[in-house]
Amino acid sequence: MTGTCRRIAGRLILATFFVHLLPPVGAARTETDLGLAGKKAYEVDRAAWMKGKWGVMTHYLFAWQSREHNLPRTAEQWNQMVDAFDVDGLAEQVASTGAAYYLLTIGQNSTHLLTPSPIFEELFIKGPSNCSRRDLVADMSEALARRGVKLMVYSTSHPPGSARQFGSTEGNPPGDHRNKERMLAWERVLRQWSLRWGDKVAGWWLDGGYTPNLTLRYPDAPNYQSLAAACRAGNPMAVVTINRGVMDRPISNTPYEDYTGGEINDIQTIRLWRIDSDGKVDGARLHLLSYLGEKWGVGQPRYENLREIVLPNTFRVLEMGGAVTWDVPIQPSGLIADDFLGQLRAIGKAIADRESGATHDISMR
Repeated sequence: MTGTCRRIAGRLILATFFVHLLPPVGAARTETDLGLAGKKAYEVDRAAWMKGKWGVMTHYLFAWQSREHNLPRTAEQWNQMVDAFDVDGLAEQVASTGAAYYLLTIGQNSTHLLTPSPIFEELFIKGPSNCSRRDLVADMSEALARRGVKLMVYSTSHPPGSARQFGSTEGNPPGDHRNKERMLAWERVLRQWSLRWGDKVAGWWLDGGYTPNLTLRYPDAPNYQSLAAACRAGNPMAVVTINRGVMDRPISNTPYEDYTGGEINDIQTIRLWRIDSDGKVDGARLHLLSYLGEKWGVGQPRYENLREIVLPNTFRVLEMGGAVTWDVPIQPSGLIADDFLGQLRAIGKAIADRESGATHDISMR
């Protein structure tokens, strides 16, 4: 082989190698996209579309569903449920409320996830997989998009507690309490999902960031920046928040999150301090998340009259330029029960009436 041929062959081998490293079509892979994905919230307002909007959340978690409906906790039962999940029915329900977005749980502290993940199985599973066969996130996004509603996803900021343990804090610098190997592996899982879904997912709500000084506030990965970057790998404009836990005052934990987690059990107790004129808290979009049921994701409606607590506090946040998400229980079929759907529609109508200057009378459960 001549020197020229060897050089050409070498370039072809290198080109083939780098092609395999590229993310799928539609993922963030250009220099511009990568730069945009890494920008801080005060540098680019990814959450501008959330200003004055509201959304619906459901906790579709196998542990909760099996407990509430006395279902066997097997992978096959989970797959039957996910396969039968009525995405078009739910998307139609959410759209009928006037909500701008829907927040769907991928999983929570369990290996029962409602989307496939070969890399999760490789890194965190011993034995048979509990991941669903169906990619419910992709199907839900498409059903919502046809109705003009955005999809956001809920995940944890760390691997599920029931996943296979590996790595340790041994060898970390003094005071560094991270299990770096385990956390970096989890970021690989989030990154793969983000690359698969691309702009089908408009945002991420990451739970479990309760000890940021011990686990996330570091100059090197894994940290806030690398965690957010993993979620934005497929969509550089995806909004991300890392929830600090239930608080009576919304705060931003890091400039790498775009909106506040805003978890609050009783929305009337919220203290809205130091919100700027654009509806931001220290650079991040103001956002609150609470529930209409007895507890998160379960129970009967706890508000007799929406005008007493739900509406005034929702109006208050929206008028400040923030966003509000209301969680309701979901049935195994994937549909929201009529009593909660009625409340969500009443909230949406009241918001629309207020924006148009019309009067409203909300006194229903």
